Amino acid sequence: MDYIDVSGKTKEEAIIKASMELKTPSDELDIDVLSEGSKGFLGFGSKPFVIRAKKRQAEKTEEVEKTEEAEETVKEEAIQPEITATSVQEQEPIEEFSEKKVPEQKPLEQKVAEEKVSEQHRTHRPRKEARKIEVLTDNEQIEEAKKKAEAFLSDVFQAMGILVQMESVYNKEDGSLTIDFSGESMGILIGKRGQTLDSLQYLTGLVLNKGNNIYVKVKLDTENYRARRKETLENLARGIAYKVRKTRKPVVLEAMNPYERRIIHSTLQGNRNVETFSEGEEPYRHVVVRPRSR
Repeated sequence: MDYIDVSGKTKEEAIIKASMELKTPSDELDIDVLSEGSKGFLGFGSKPFVIRAKKRQAEKTEEVEKTEEAEETVKEEAIQPEITATSVQEQEPIEEFSEKKVPEQKPLEQKVAEEKVSEQHRTHRPRKEARKIEVLTDNEQIEEAKKKAEAFLSDVFQAMGILVQMESVYNKEDGSLTIDFSGESMGILIGKRGQTLDSLQYLTGLVLNKGNNIYVKVKLDTENYRARRKETLENLARGIAYKVRKTRKPVVLEAMNPYERRIIHSTLQGNRNVETFSEGEEPYRHVVVRPRSR
């Protein structure tokens, strides 16, 4: 790389500009002073401080550059081609890959059921059997559960420095407690693809059910995000299915949680042209959509 000439009111300012332009720390630059500069008289006739700077490290040889260029080409070929499917709410990056990388397909009717218990089969550690959800019938127990969950969430929101209104509703049909948030900073609570909201939901469930004999399922939502996300994934699944049917090539979706993967499987379960399955380990487990065998 050639030298660059940079000017500034002072030597320090010129060096900082050179460091930023070359994206190199100032102590790794070779610097020559071209002009000391002058302040002039009452601001008139002032001249800037001018330096000539260059990265101190030696330039790469032609052979090294060719080697690195070849390595970069191999990396690019390994991850290509890449496509993007557009959905209602956002774009979901997905990646195509050779059918040789696709493992043997399991029977279609097992896919959705396996996602519900996949957590237990992907770890070597023994896990306790999940507690059965029992419906609360006592109004005092229901109100106590609401207050306990809201108290925990209020402490979290206070620590975050945001104002959130909460509305809690207990469903006596499925034994779930749904808490809906409203306020001006709901985007922060949702997070990227709902990750923050999912984490809050998980922690609230732990706090609410600690030491209780009856398990209460917690559902957190804001601005109807859960329904909008479900619609987005359904549209994505249909778009991917159309792509796979046209190209006859499998597509790997980005990593999703078990709930979102079940949405993809359920949406395409009756599709005559494609089949789906999950592969990988959490938290990188993802759905693969490929042409159905004929």
